[in-house]
Amino acid sequence: MRVLAAMSGGVDSSVAAAILAEQGHNVVGVTLKLWGGESDTGCCSVSDVEDARRVADLLGLQHHVFNFGDAFDQRVVTPYVDDHAVGLTPNPCIECNRHIKFDKLMVRAEALGFDAVATGHHARLEATGGGLRIRRGVDDAKDQSYVLYMLGQQQMARLLLPIGQLTKAEVRERAAELGLRNSAKPDSQDVCFIANRAGGRQGFLSRRLGESPGIVVDVDGTELSSVEAVQAVTIGQRRGLNLGGTDEPRYVTDVDITAGLVTVGRREDLFTPIQEVTRIQWADSPVEGPMDIQVSAHGIPAAGTVNEEGAVRWHEPQRRVAPGQAVVFYQGELVAGGAVAA
Repeated sequence: MRVLAAMSGGVDSSVAAAILAEQGHNVVGVTLKLWGGESDTGCCSVSDVEDARRVADLLGLQHHVFNFGDAFDQRVVTPYVDDHAVGLTPNPCIECNRHIKFDKLMVRAEALGFDAVATGHHARLEATGGGLRIRRGVDDAKDQSYVLYMLGQQQMARLLLPIGQLTKAEVRERAAELGLRNSAKPDSQDVCFIANRAGGRQGFLSRRLGESPGIVVDVDGTELSSVEAVQAVTIGQRRGLNLGGTDEPRYVTDVDITAGLVTVGRREDLFTPIQEVTRIQWADSPVEGPMDIQVSAHGIPAAGTVNEEGAVRWHEPQRRVAPGQAVVFYQGELVAGGAVAA
């Protein structure tokens, strides 16, 4: 099989490419150049491209660089900023998967005559009676099935996930055995276009949107403090609210961008029996009845049911999800679908 292996320069994608080559596939490596701005985290730096190239050379693979910077800015960065401007808290890594890695890259791979695209995600593929499903990776601590919920049947049919059966420790061990220089390279955990040294998320948004001060009030409307940039505040936030010492922790329960108002309350004020969602997408056919529902990349799933009106009804009240975040539905270890919190 002719396989285009997405190689970010990290250890996971490097070992994924090595495994496929060992299995006898005709593997070609590719690194995506996505972000040309300031960055000190993530997987888009010049050094990451060089790391991927060195691994490909060591494995005897051809290696290419695809410049998808314009598409990345249009489909990931600009929507990220636009969403924050209206009070949403998007997940840009999921949108990068949706529009770049599993859309634009797959289209390019097919045009170049490749049979499949491989990535280093910690997840597995499984055939079921209704089609293919994403399954959790064997390493619970590194499972990435949550960020793959948007994959459709056509995409899964052309996808290979070689390291889903390995733990992270086993991946690093394989890399060391292969003599890969990135065997101990730390994982990329932050948004690649957000530089911590440049003020992080708030600094990035302020440079793009300007700063819109906001008033912080409690649930009774009493003014408590102010924030410099209301667009950077999100549901559930506790720090950066300039509240000083309080008898008990306060959490953001609501953000009104238009009014420049941030409401805070006690932890119990965050809990709700229903979570409104939009853009529901199923892996194959809609699922009725109870499912395990996960609302963050490494969160603990909770039992709930998705109703026809586009809402998750929790079996027991759960913390409200920040609008714009992914809400992913599981049947056991299999991804049934997902949605976006409203």
